[in-house]
Amino acid sequence: MKHQPLPRRTFLTGMGTAMALPLLEVMSPASARAAARRGAKPPLRLAFIYIPNGVNMKFWTPQSDGEGKAWQLPSILEPLAPVKSHLLVMSGLTQDKARPNGDGPGDHARSVGAFLTASQPYKTNGADIRVGISVDQFIGQKHGKSTRFPSLEIGTDRGRQSGNCDSGYSCAYSSNVSWRSPTEPVAKEINPRAVFERLFGNGKKSEMDASQEQRNRYRKSILDMVLEDAATLKKRLSGKDAVKLDEYFTSVREIEQRLLSAELGAAATVPGAKRPAGIPREWSEHVRLMGDMLTLAFQTDLTRVASFMFANAGSNRSYRAIGVPEGHHSISHHQGNPVKLEKIRKINRHHCEQLAYMLKKMQAIQEADGSTLLDNSLIVYGSGIGDGNRHNHGDLPVLMAGKGGGTVKTDRHVTYPRNTPMANLFLSMMDRVGIHAEGFGDATGRLDKLT
Repeated sequence: MKHQPLPRRTFLTGMGTAMALPLLEVMSPASARAAARRGAKPPLRLAFIYIPNGVNMKFWTPQSDGEGKAWQLPSILEPLAPVKSHLLVMSGLTQDKARPNGDGPGDHARSVGAFLTASQPYKTNGADIRVGISVDQFIGQKHGKSTRFPSLEIGTDRGRQSGNCDSGYSCAYSSNVSWRSPTEPVAKEINPRAVFERLFGNGKKSEMDASQEQRNRYRKSILDMVLEDAATLKKRLSGKDAVKLDEYFTSVREIEQRLLSAELGAAATVPGAKRPAGIPREWSEHVRLMGDMLTLAFQTDLTRVASFMFANAGSNRSYRAIGVPEGHHSISHHQGNPVKLEKIRKINRHHCEQLAYMLKKMQAIQEADGSTLLDNSLIVYGSGIGDGNRHNHGDLPVLMAGKGGGTVKTDRHVTYPRNTPMANLFLSMMDRVGIHAEGFGDATGRLDKLT
């Protein structure tokens, strides 16, 4: 007997669990090849990743424009070599609204507040915060009804919604890159365990709590909660789909094991120290786990829009694992000191290593039509400050990874005229997901040179 096609919104269920699935051939009434002939394409996913304190621009910017073999990755970007064919490095983009424009000091807070809003943050350390809706939330509100979560907001540093964090600017600006409205920041989740439970929970708190407690007590996997549904599903799968499902389950289980390791590590810290369960000691592992969550959310189509703060504005994190014990923000005020500049280069390269990890994972995930998750994504990565010593907001370090479902020509470095608004990029990205906005922030039009 021929099975009916499986609905795309199929979940494996169990106690407190609603486990989304990757796109399988059985979810389509025809083969992926036939769907491709009809022009059916996987959905486009968009992510925005923020890094603090600018970069050592000498080792970020490719020496010349070009494409393919005509351009080379500079030192900071070298870790991205395995995904170079999916990169577009963009020089010349500017966030004018991160500049003082009469408001005096506070460049770090403004650099985050303006990064995805392209709007001038109102200078206050009180409750009357105001900036503008961010591009991820604008897209999520218009485009997110087709997914379980309109958007996903993650990071590694705790956020604060009040207080003075930068020369009279509220901590809300420094801690949040996503804004649901001009006066409402969207708090990010920094605990990878919490993100995992949110992605795979059924939304019923009492059941989700009971499920997690049972798994913790008996060292069970979330996969154990859905065994019955999974066994029934496998009877309907082709050999190719079965392999794809096993690979997905293996990935989920591997993430669970790393979460458990992080939790055991947190428990072994100094007695009395407060550390949320699930947050690893090492920053790099923290970032990678959060990147895994973002990738899972995209792979299973739980959301198509995400923001990710590698760190808050002005982060003074030290990176002893790579030989930089000094605080990041402190050495970003390098005053041309070559020793400090070299340490900044190391930090910037370390950040790109974490980005490369996530992008390679996305490149390895095959979609039903034979393309990859990275092929069908646009991942914007960069900072709202160019050089940390100058606190400049023009010619920002910005790159975009992914081919946008074939709508972006990659493996290139392009240069735009001085003071080209970064919001022009946002309008161009909106177009690619079918949102044709008249304007956004301080945009003056769409970016050329993307195709």
